[in-house]
Amino acid sequence: MAKLIFASKNEGKVREFREFLTPLGVEVVSLNELENVPTIIEDGNTFQENATIKAETIAKAFNVPVVAEDAGLTVDALDGAPGVHSARYAGDHDDAANNAKLLRELADVADDARTASFHAVIVAMKPDGKRLVASGKVDGRILRAAQGSDGFGYDPLFFYEPFGKSFGELTPAEKNEISHRGAALQQFMSDFNAWWED
Repeated sequence: MAKLIFASKNEGKVREFREFLTPLGVEVVSLNELENVPTIIEDGNTFQENATIKAETIAKAFNVPVVAEDAGLTVDALDGAPGVHSARYAGDHDDAANNAKLLRELADVADDARTASFHAVIVAMKPDGKRLVASGKVDGRILRAAQGSDGFGYDPLFFYEPFGKSFGELTPAEKNEISHRGAALQQFMSDFNAWWED
């Protein structure tokens, strides 16, 4: 079976990629399964730059194809923040602290001005530099209090108007159908075979 490294330690994300790629005869390996993983310095200014940094770093280190993803939340009233700093907005990967900070920052912002978007960018790279880029986006608005306990990150605060629910209230199937990551994964899968076999 052909091997592809997913440049992440997030087993939830790894599981999603495995579900898509295993039927194609591709074994997905996470960073948790590898030794001597180099430090990845995510200092890009965009989601695509950060995903590319992850993919390049790991592809060079292990000389096999790599897929990486970067995602986050942009809020219009905050000039696009938290953006590429979404996971570390209030410190280091603390969802509760990130959500609390977001609510504080938006405390004086009117409901109709609390528009926001989730973004995801997937970058796949071979050791020879051939790459595949896919992206997805979903629009919503930030609630004044969390609703629902499913999902992770900012999901309980992100209200999706067409469903009348927050992302924290959606089933996994509902979320995959309309989410930024779901859209990016669909685009990635539609272009994957051409990139993989090139």
